[in-house]
Amino acid sequence: MALETLPSLSETVKTHGLGANKKLGQHFLLDMNLTDKIARLAEPLAGHHVAEIGPGPGGLTRALLLRGAEKLIAIEMDQRFIPPLAEIGDVSGGRLEIAQGDALKYDIAANLPAPRKIVANLPYNVGTKMLINWITASPIFWEQLVLMFQLEVAQRVVAQPGEAHYGRLAVLCQSVAECRMAFEVPARAFTPPPKVDSAVVVLEPLKTPFADLKTLGHVTQSAFGQRRKMLRRSLRALAEKSDLVLEDWLESCGVDPKARPETLPVSAFQALAASLPTRR
Repeated sequence: MALETLPSLSETVKTHGLGANKKLGQHFLLDMNLTDKIARLAEPLAGHHVAEIGPGPGGLTRALLLRGAEKLIAIEMDQRFIPPLAEIGDVSGGRLEIAQGDALKYDIAANLPAPRKIVANLPYNVGTKMLINWITASPIFWEQLVLMFQLEVAQRVVAQPGEAHYGRLAVLCQSVAECRMAFEVPARAFTPPPKVDSAVVVLEPLKTPFADLKTLGHVTQSAFGQRRKMLRRSLRALAEKSDLVLEDWLESCGVDPKARPETLPVSAFQALAASLPTRR
C-alpha cells in the first residue's frame, strides 16, 4: 500500500470509530482538496522538516507527505488518533514520526532539524497561545508558519492600522514576520462544522525582526488594553513606571498624544518599545 491508496479520510474515521472531542477543539477537515491546498502553501517541502499540530485522522498529514516533506512530526494529544496516523506512517517511507503529547509543551526546535516549517489546522482553544509562543521564540527557529485559525483570529494577525481587527496580535506578529491571509474556509467544510468560519494565514520571518518583543508586549498591552482612550491616557501608567515624562516620551517617538492605538502603525509601537528603559 502507498499513500495514494490509503482509505479515504471518511472511511478512516468510520473504521476507527472517531468522533470530534469538543473539549479539545476538534473539527475534522476531510476534504483532501482543501488539505492539499494548505500543503501547497508550504512548498517547497523537499529538503524541509515539518511539524504538524493536532493532525487528527491525518488529512493534512497525508497532503504534506505527498507534497514531499522530507520529515514530518505529527504532534497529537488524543490517543485515539495514533492508530490511523500509524497507518500513514507505515507507508511514509520512514518520513513520519508521531509524537503523542501536548503541543504547548513540545519543543519543536529540539526535536526537528532545520530548516523547519510548522503547518497545522490549529485547535481553536489553544491556537493563539501557540502562535504567540512561536513568534516570541528567540531566536526564531522556523522559516515558515502555515496555520489555520478561526476567521477572527486570522483577521487579527494580518490587520492593518485603522481596521477593526487591528490590535496587539497584529503588532507582535508583524514585528516578526510578513503576514498574509491565504484563503478562508467555510464552517461547512469541517466535520462537525464549527460555529464560525476559518482562514489560513502564512507567516514568514522578516530579515530583521524586532528584537525586544517582551517590551513591545508591555507597550501594546497598555495601549490596546484601553483602546478607546487616547495614548496620553492609556500609556500614562507605563510611562510613570519607567520614570518617563509621558509627553516627552511620545514626542520623541513622533507619536501624537491624542492618537488612539488602532491608528498607529507597527513602526510607532516599535519606536515606543525601543525607547523604553530596560524593565527590571
